[in-house]
Amino acid sequence: MSPVELWTFAAVAGAGALLVLLERARPYNRGQPMLRKGFWIDFVLYCFVQSYVLGIVIGRVIHALDAHTGLSRLALVAAWPIGLQLAFFVVTHDLYIYLFHRLQHRWLPLWRIHEAHHSVHDVDWLSGVRSHALEILINQTVEFAPIVLLGAAPQVAVLKGAVSAIWGMFIHSNLDVRLGALQYVVNGPEMHRWHHAVDRASHGKNFATKLAIWDWIFGTAYFPNPARRKASRYGLDYAEYPERFPVDYFVQQAYAFRPAYQLAPEPEAGAPGATG
Repeated sequence: MSPVELWTFAAVAGAGALLVLLERARPYNRGQPMLRKGFWIDFVLYCFVQSYVLGIVIGRVIHALDAHTGLSRLALVAAWPIGLQLAFFVVTHDLYIYLFHRLQHRWLPLWRIHEAHHSVHDVDWLSGVRSHALEILINQTVEFAPIVLLGAAPQVAVLKGAVSAIWGMFIHSNLDVRLGALQYVVNGPEMHRWHHAVDRASHGKNFATKLAIWDWIFGTAYFPNPARRKASRYGLDYAEYPERFPVDYFVQQAYAFRPAYQLAPEPEAGAPGATG
């Protein structure tokens, strides 16, 4: 590992450990177990095994794209300062994720590879890693391919990955934190937990990940006063899901490709998914 990779790995691990402690000290929803149902599947298979395997696959896909296009040799952003390169890729990818995320909640084939992410009933710092392998393959290829093809500095990909990992843990954490006016710009748990809530009012809302500004600009923000009302129940809003949605990692992967007729009742007319 390079020094940058070591430091970023330490930062991600440290952020995870800190969030575990903060969730115990100041929970958003009291009573959530630390070792919830599916914790070890998420921690071992999704966080480490799937991430490692897909990292190799995505790296090879990007290498093949570069070999056929030669775009990286143009070094289009190489002269930019590292901080500007990082900011550019964070913002542009975040806008892509917002738009893709909205589409996932509206188009059944994409919802099928997204629903596993919403199957967690105790949303916490780790639950964000539960994403179907095909969803990760799409999103992380789109995330890292431009960094390589535009000729960014090698450390930008490492730093961008760390930002995504830490922010993903933060917005899903069971942490009662108030960002105040910052919540109109950056995303935090107080908005994103509503996105995972089984609550009619929050359906089709709060698709942003790092920058909440996309939800405010495009009219998908839902932000009730947290002092008066909090999200309290999470997961898929289909009546049959609490019993039927698979627990095993490999079955969850296969479940996305079940026949179309095996659908639960739709929570909203015309929508393939519920809280998404």
